Amino acid sequence: MFNANRDSRAWWTVPKMGLLRRAPLTPLPFPTAGFQHVPANEVLEEEMFDEFKASNYYPVNIGDLFASNKYQAVGKLGFGSTSTVWLARNLQKHDFFTLKIFARDYGETCRDEFQIYEAIDKANPSHPGHRHVRTALEEFTIDRPGGDRQCLVQRPMWDSRKDLLLRNPSRRFSDALLKGGLQHLLRALDYLHTECKLVHTDIKADNIMHDIIDKNILKAFVEEELRSPSPRKSVDGAPVVVLCDLGAAVRGDVKRNHDAQPNVYRSPEVMLSTPWSYPADIWNVGAMIWDVFEGGYLFYGRDPNGQGYTTRAHLAEVIGLLGPPPLDLLERGVQSKEFFSEDGQWIADIPIPEGNSLEKAERVLRERNKAMFLDFTARELLDDPWLNIWEISD
Repeated sequence: MFNANRDSRAWWTVPKMGLLRRAPLTPLPFPTAGFQHVPANEVLEEEMFDEFKASNYYPVNIGDLFASNKYQAVGKLGFGSTSTVWLARNLQKHDFFTLKIFARDYGETCRDEFQIYEAIDKANPSHPGHRHVRTALEEFTIDRPGGDRQCLVQRPMWDSRKDLLLRNPSRRFSDALLKGGLQHLLRALDYLHTECKLVHTDIKADNIMHDIIDKNILKAFVEEELRSPSPRKSVDGAPVVVLCDLGAAVRGDVKRNHDAQPNVYRSPEVMLSTPWSYPADIWNVGAMIWDVFEGGYLFYGRDPNGQGYTTRAHLAEVIGLLGPPPLDLLERGVQSKEFFSEDGQWIADIPIPEGNSLEKAERVLRERNKAMFLDFTARELLDDPWLNIWEISD
């Protein structure tokens, strides 16, 4: 019988061979039975995606080999509307990587994303923000009857800032934790904007990942999968195993006015279809840090007529908090006439919230720290005084 504890320890240790090339690792024999079966009537979140319903996801089993037996899938990390993500070990390099396997018909999306990652990696490796932007190492094709799948290979990352936030009982970051992460984020954005000429357009806590320093975390992850296999479900013969991204980046040196950004973080330029570029990312960051530091969104965009999120409700909140947008911005907006008169008056059929201000909305800080944080929210500079004062506040 396979001894998971003994065999899983053995493959971590490789004898020293001087200058000789290390032999490829032997694939791990993952259990094919003994795991919990999810009942057929229990619908998993992944099954709700249209690509899953259309059988467009590649049916990965833990233990599968890819790229001419170069990578072995050792665990599932996540999934999205266009791909599933797996932890894999490179049997030749004796190291861990992630495989982002795109759904059928998303091959061009994968190739475009890989080209962006290549450009990012080569732009200026000496820039201090280079190491804070994730890149891709290679791309390969998985041959399959009925349609090939494309796969991106990346370095594995740990939890996102959102995961960290949700594990915190207070549901907000401390002053020091927020500032440390923001310095890295702003360096990354400076690199994207100045060296790569890219606008991220999708900055949110889910897309800010933590690097893995201690590889023992990954070893423990695999050993647990060997000892206690993840629950799984079979849907029409396809396995579903129960359980970071520049896919939306665009060139920043070309003005554009298409819709972008997560709803609650959309900048006024995006909402009004005004030609936008790098400053849209800065607005995105300002709105996001309010979320993770204050424990709630700065703007919600909830329509009073019960329509969920709407642009008009979001704009009304922005005006109520920050005042009306400048006329020159409105004049350049394709959608401005839907919400404003020619002289900049609000004409949408919902009221502007009254009695709001950044000072009233901010409830965590006091006195000097409060004033500095509010000033930072509207600024673009990495050397902002508030970001660089590391004192503990109430």
